[in-house]
Amino acid sequence: MSHQLIIALLATLAFGGIAYALIYPLISGEGRAEKRMNEITLADVEARRSRKGVDQATSRRQQIEETLKKVEARQRSRKHPPLSARIQQAGLTWSNRKFIIGSVVLGLAVFVAAYVAGQPWYIGLGAAFATGFGLPRWFLSFKKKRREARFIEEMPNAIDVIVRGVKAGLPLGDCIRIISTETTEPLRSEFRTIVESTSVGVPLPEACAKLYDRVPISETNFFGIVITIQQKAGGSLSETLGNLSKVLRDRKKMKAKIIAMSMEAKASASIIAALPIAVMFLVYLTSPAYIELLWTEPVGRMMLAGSAAWMLIGTFVMKRMISFDF
Repeated sequence: MSHQLIIALLATLAFGGIAYALIYPLISGEGRAEKRMNEITLADVEARRSRKGVDQATSRRQQIEETLKKVEARQRSRKHPPLSARIQQAGLTWSNRKFIIGSVVLGLAVFVAAYVAGQPWYIGLGAAFATGFGLPRWFLSFKKKRREARFIEEMPNAIDVIVRGVKAGLPLGDCIRIISTETTEPLRSEFRTIVESTSVGVPLPEACAKLYDRVPISETNFFGIVITIQQKAGGSLSETLGNLSKVLRDRKKMKAKIIAMSMEAKASASIIAALPIAVMFLVYLTSPAYIELLWTEPVGRMMLAGSAAWMLIGTFVMKRMISFDF
């Protein structure tokens, strides 16, 4: 009897222990608390992950903003480049001294020629100033625009070479080196300057950004910004440069379209500007005595000078009306 009681007691204790182990967590709420703790821990981990992603995105955005601010500040400082920079932008190898001496000699030659021709000193001085100061700078501007036009023509092709090279697994520096040896001028010399700069320790983004100093156009500015941002913030270089190439080609198409659409206005402006001169020439051929009063009489000379001034103003206004910035 005592053995049966002991076995029953032990069985009851075992059953009670098993029931306690299985039922107590449900009664006491420990399971719900543990589940809640797991949910809170998981939510905290997810929040940290999302916050980390946001921090990385914010950091990347801040890097891009800082880069763009630096580029913008650099552009503001380049609005009035020195004479040496303008000579370099024109693709010439002259020194400042050679340019200034040539300008002075040209002005003196014009002044001496006006003096020998018997013109008053103030006319000779004005002609010497216009020739010695204005003509060389106009020549620099003319050479600069021609060089920039050739650069814009070949820039999309050069970027396509970089895109294909990067997709094939070549480093960016090797792609730029290919352009410096295979493409035409002025891209070849400018990209050769980038290669030479990187070979002496200049970082590639900085060397690409300095391209805008030598060729101050929007295309080189875009290229420098893309390389700088990609080196600092990362991303797919081939995709970014591919988009840049597409943008440059679209700008080229838009430029050609604007030129074609404005050609009619330019032709009309040319006809209007040339019409008074043509009429005066025809009247001189038919009735020279009638029109000679314009330069033989003082009142006629004043009328002729006033008409010329008004014609210049009108031509300038028409030129500004048909000139488009793109």
